Amino acid sequence: MRKLIAGLILGTALASAPISAMAETPKNALVMAFSIDDIITLDPAEIFEFSGAEYSGNTYDRLIGYDIDDVSKIHGVVAESWDVSEDGKTYTFKIRDGIKFASGDALTAEDAAFSLRRVIKLDLSPAFILGQFGLTKDNVDTQITAPDDHTLVLKVDKPYAPTFVLYCLTAGVGSVVDKKEVMAHEKDGDMGHEWLKTNYAGSGPFELNKWTPNESLSLVANDNYWDGAPAMKRVIIRSVTEAASQQLLLQKGDIDIARNLEADQIASLKDNKDIKFQKKSKGTVWYLGLSQKNEYLSNPKVREALKYLVDYNGIADTILAGRGTIHQAFLPDGFLGASNDNPYKLDVAKAKELLKEAGYPDGFSVTMDTRNTTAITAMAQSLQATWSLAGINLEIIPGDGGQTLTKYRARQHDIYIGRWGADYQDPNTNASTFAWNPDNSDDAAAKPLAWRNSWDPKEMTAETEAAILERDTQKRIDMYKDLQKKVMDKGPFVVMFQETEIAGVRSNVQNFKLGPSFDDNKYRFVTKD
Repeated sequence: MRKLIAGLILGTALASAPISAMAETPKNALVMAFSIDDIITLDPAEIFEFSGAEYSGNTYDRLIGYDIDDVSKIHGVVAESWDVSEDGKTYTFKIRDGIKFASGDALTAEDAAFSLRRVIKLDLSPAFILGQFGLTKDNVDTQITAPDDHTLVLKVDKPYAPTFVLYCLTAGVGSVVDKKEVMAHEKDGDMGHEWLKTNYAGSGPFELNKWTPNESLSLVANDNYWDGAPAMKRVIIRSVTEAASQQLLLQKGDIDIARNLEADQIASLKDNKDIKFQKKSKGTVWYLGLSQKNEYLSNPKVREALKYLVDYNGIADTILAGRGTIHQAFLPDGFLGASNDNPYKLDVAKAKELLKEAGYPDGFSVTMDTRNTTAITAMAQSLQATWSLAGINLEIIPGDGGQTLTKYRARQHDIYIGRWGADYQDPNTNASTFAWNPDNSDDAAAKPLAWRNSWDPKEMTAETEAAILERDTQKRIDMYKDLQKKVMDKGPFVVMFQETEIAGVRSNVQNFKLGPSFDDNKYRFVTKD
């Protein structure tokens, strides 16, 4: 309790102090400026946003992990080892001894089984990751069991490629929560969901101290972490949306790491001996989602025209400036079967020709929901300018991350500009959202990106399902390449760039880890000289 109170005092002071009043950060605390306005929940069964995923990746242990520098190397975390039955439908995990939750309770196989069953029963945004194995509210209690404290049994409905199943368990839905603590806060059968949205029940290297939406997030070290206590006793994340403010804080030493520097800030800091830059290619793509409920956007010629109205080179060179590369397929480079074909370029004449063929020679008006960060706003303004050259009047509707995502998930947009990050390191992670939609009705259970944009990909849904059962690697690669081409040609998406994350780091800070996914960004190993 003393540690929690001390962390709360320091975290609140650092988060609320004016920029000009702060001094050098404490030696045992990591202080970052990061735009975290997209966090809407702290419950691992619900988290489906970039910043939230990073939070859960640093505070909760998952069943399975992988080497962030070589994702083909899968290893156990809570699950020490596992076996797969001959028929490929039963996975048996041995649960590691000696792990304790923040409450002091020992972590057992029943906690792990409860956590997975809870994801299915709550049926929130990321539940489909486990639901794709035939798990439902009706059968999950028999499909996921804990016959003893050290054994977890998961039964799936089909003989999937084993790596596909294991990679899904590396996702946030594989986080293990403290059953006793969570159920102590259950209300009206919600399995503790309302409480866990703003509280913590994990066993990870850091514990939640305090979250103030749109202001700050602070963590304290778990000094009893089973795999070694972090050197940093506190992590304080200040929600700073302006890149220029992040630069000033970093230069003065008021923060250790700036997470959202833009092109101008990166250029001005490149010769500063007190600052270094860390870079990592992410499994994240920038894209436009085009609602098929919109009469203009439902026309395939219009969708094609918009792909010729993006200044790909200009945005990559100026707005992103090293933080993204042109990439037009839904699978990011580095994934099995990823396509690197980039057939589209800015061609206003071609776009006008296509709009004429679509029956809109004078263009039309449309809206775009845009998260109000510097880079996304600049991209939207670039699109607004190039689209106007073809007669398209684009109205930009700004909002914070939570506002724009909520509207997008409710299918209430015309166009959404956003980033999509892989949930796990198997190609199905993106195929199952860009090329799969088994039910396009408004009340569908599964809500992938195709559904959000009211698009029925028809035969591609079955092709996506077939790809996860294919055990011949080359055949599977060919299937994903074919799916990418079909979505590129026919889909309601304008995929534009693959992200490269760049963090500005004070030179005395060592071992901050950037991974291929945002929940792989790790604070645990950070030290200060």
